[in-house]
Amino acid sequence: MKIIVLAGGTSTERDVSLITGTGVYTALRSKGHQVILLDVFLGYEKEDLDLSEAFDHPEKINAVASGIKETAPDLEEIKKMRTDGGKSFFGPNVIELCQMADIVFLALHGENGENGKIQAAFDLLGIKYTGTGYLSSAIAMNKGLSKRLFEEAGIPTPKGIAYKKDSEIELEKEIGFPCVVKPCCGGSSIGVSIAHDGEELQKALKDAFAYEEEIIVEQYIKGREFSVSVVDQEALPIIEIAPISGFYDYKNKYQAGSTIETCPAELPDSVTKEMQENAVKVCAALGLEGYSRMDFLMDEENRIYCLEANTLPGMTPTSLIPQEAKAIGISYEDLCEKLIEVSLKKYHSMNGQTFLF
Repeated sequence: MKIIVLAGGTSTERDVSLITGTGVYTALRSKGHQVILLDVFLGYEKEDLDLSEAFDHPEKINAVASGIKETAPDLEEIKKMRTDGGKSFFGPNVIELCQMADIVFLALHGENGENGKIQAAFDLLGIKYTGTGYLSSAIAMNKGLSKRLFEEAGIPTPKGIAYKKDSEIELEKEIGFPCVVKPCCGGSSIGVSIAHDGEELQKALKDAFAYEEEIIVEQYIKGREFSVSVVDQEALPIIEIAPISGFYDYKNKYQAGSTIETCPAELPDSVTKEMQENAVKVCAALGLEGYSRMDFLMDEENRIYCLEANTLPGMTPTSLIPQEAKAIGISYEDLCEKLIEVSLKKYHSMNGQTFLF
């Protein structure tokens, strides 16, 4: 197959995306596919290659991953790299190259990757892509909306409220301390803080509002952290994430040796079944197709809480879904092909045209 692995972009998770993209690119190449690793924002603007020959010379186009730093990337510096001023989110020749591919593997994370905008654009352009569709992507990206849908579907989730700068909600009375403050549509725990008193709450609000105009303030659940991936409506083994220090923040997610990850997680059979069933219920509640990953907490009384759904789970060397797949004998390379296979199910051909189910 001719495959574009689309990574990079202008979200705070840009570095993570490039590492994901590099891993997927290498894996699919090893399987004999014609693959190009493309930065969705920077694109390809050199003139020494005829685009019709792009898949024969991917090395001339491939984006470069420089590793994941302990802090989020400087997006303003990234934007300066575009010679055209970055007027469009899609870089030079990105659409043209994607239209040449049999499918685009979305290795994007965060804003303008998981929020449904690219998915909607690709639907209109007839470009096939991995992961769920535009509407479910947008719903899952919004933690406030997701939380309401969890509650309606009977999926346990921490008590929380969406909060804007001009809101008159008394957060200390509504949620209490300690509480968790996080951007409504962010990812990779960027801008997330735990507040234990009023002073810490004000600092946490300031930090979160630096990323978005709407944030989530929710009940803090003391306990163990888990993740469950669902591929083609089947839950994979549960993985437990235990940071060596602090909570599962940006550094602990992506710096090797920062967390202890156990898969399958050591849990009572009843809890394992309940958590996996709730992960599948999340997919139904949000309309998720193909594959996704759900994050959970379990308190000291073995009560579980779903935090959020990730529609384009990370595929870095330390990411969770590859570890879950490995626990049931699926290699990283086979997993990459599997995610393409299940994503293609949302398409069918009719009279030479491509439609979404």
